Amino acid sequence: MKSSRVVAVAFVILATFTDLVAYSIAIPVLPDLSRRLGASPTMIGLLFASFGVTLLTVSIPMGAVSDRVGRKWPLVGGMAALAAATLLFAFATTLPWLFAARLVQGAADAITWVVGFALIADLYEVSDRGRITGIVMMGTGAAFMIGPTIGGWLYEAGGIRLPFIVVAVMAAIAALCFLWLEIPERHADGEVVPISMVLRVPAIAACALVVVTISATLSMLEPVLSLHLGTLGVNPARIGLIYGAAAVATTVLHPVCGRLADRFGARRITMIGLVLSACMLPILGHAWSFQSAVWLFVVQVAVATFVVTPSLAYMGEATSDAGVRSFGVAYGLYNLAWGAGLLSGPAIGGFLFERVGFQNLAFGWAPPVALVTLVLAGVKSTVRLKPATIVNPTSG
Repeated sequence: MKSSRVVAVAFVILATFTDLVAYSIAIPVLPDLSRRLGASPTMIGLLFASFGVTLLTVSIPMGAVSDRVGRKWPLVGGMAALAAATLLFAFATTLPWLFAARLVQGAADAITWVVGFALIADLYEVSDRGRITGIVMMGTGAAFMIGPTIGGWLYEAGGIRLPFIVVAVMAAIAALCFLWLEIPERHADGEVVPISMVLRVPAIAACALVVVTISATLSMLEPVLSLHLGTLGVNPARIGLIYGAAAVATTVLHPVCGRLADRFGARRITMIGLVLSACMLPILGHAWSFQSAVWLFVVQVAVATFVVTPSLAYMGEATSDAGVRSFGVAYGLYNLAWGAGLLSGPAIGGFLFERVGFQNLAFGWAPPVALVTLVLAGVKSTVRLKPATIVNPTSG
């Protein structure tokens, strides 16, 4: 069992599940903790945003490190860092300690996701990666659904420290699991190459563009849809139900999209998802009531799932097709692209919503999404790096 691929994937699911529980558990708890330590609303916003600083700066470097030293120790370190961050949250007595905890949490998130998916790409052939990726993403969807609920319940049951202590224990268990695991032999062929070589592969660059686009689209909708529904008289509790229904839909669809990517090709399914997303946006812009918003937003997020899960598989496929095994760098770029979308989407969406309204924003957002589909369609699926460009990984 110590060297089983199935066990390795189970541990990756445990790690990503724990990471997202830690992230989502902070939603109901961290603002109250920050206020107790004297934070203003602006300071609380900065605290939440600080997560993205280390997420963006750590993703590619740690992916490159894992390509060279292996996946085991970065995963152990990532889970240990998550445990330390959550304990810092539990026992922090000043705002600087909270910021330190949030920064460490962002770094741990980067390590977990980048190295975890790189490990999956190492162990599974292209024909199986979509299925495995879908299973992992199903676990993350469940974490997003239950994380805030668990956080709120533990907060009520044992005070502000208990939710963080429970997550720290979960992270410590995951770290011990990876410490016990013997990473199975790699199945992916190729050589580890410098970061600059990986970034110059057209298919990998196109996949990163897709990720920025879908991440920005989904994160753009989070604030502006709520603002639009507020103008229709929908209260926050009912808006929360809309996002809950969408989470259920994506949890169910992730493994379905993964299997479709394996059967029909990850790039093809990603392109279909982009086209459907572009088509749905103008329709969502016409949401006229709570009931219509539920159905339209669930469909919008559901078709976006046909981009998210297949694109994860496509990133590994594009890396394999290039004749390299630098999956850590490739998924580091994926994580970086996702973070860039999270930062840009709400900012651009809020700016445009204030000036043109939700309907025009949704209509105008659709053409760029469709344009990215054309970019992906024009990329050759099997562009390999020339042998002369593949260097000894120890040479840098």
